[in-house]
Amino acid sequence: MTDFAGTLLVTEFFVVLTTCPDESTAERIARELVESRLAACVTRQPVRSTYAWQGRINDQPEVLLIIKTWASRYAQLEQRIGSLHPYDVPEIIALPVTAGSAAYLAWLSAEATA
Repeated sequence: MTDFAGTLLVTEFFVVLTTCPDESTAERIARELVESRLAACVTRQPVRSTYAWQGRINDQPEVLLIIKTWASRYAQLEQRIGSLHPYDVPEIIALPVTAGSAAYLAWLSAEATA
């Protein structure tokens, strides 16, 4: 389905967010997700997080993973992140892709079957 501007409207893809304590952990998780075909692409971005944990306010650098994946693989992806992640309760948030570049989404779709 497309909107009036020709942008492809979809819900079969997710962008999943998770944060890691450092670059080496982020790289390891990103590589594993792509190599195992649970994600087509993972972008790593340094961030600073302020959050409450066990009664304390924490402020520390982290690496945000922005994971592009297929809705049909989300459950496996969540399980794999949980098994690889060093945090007791890792952030794993899935956002449905409702619109995007037709060319990019075609590439993402093709990666699901590659």
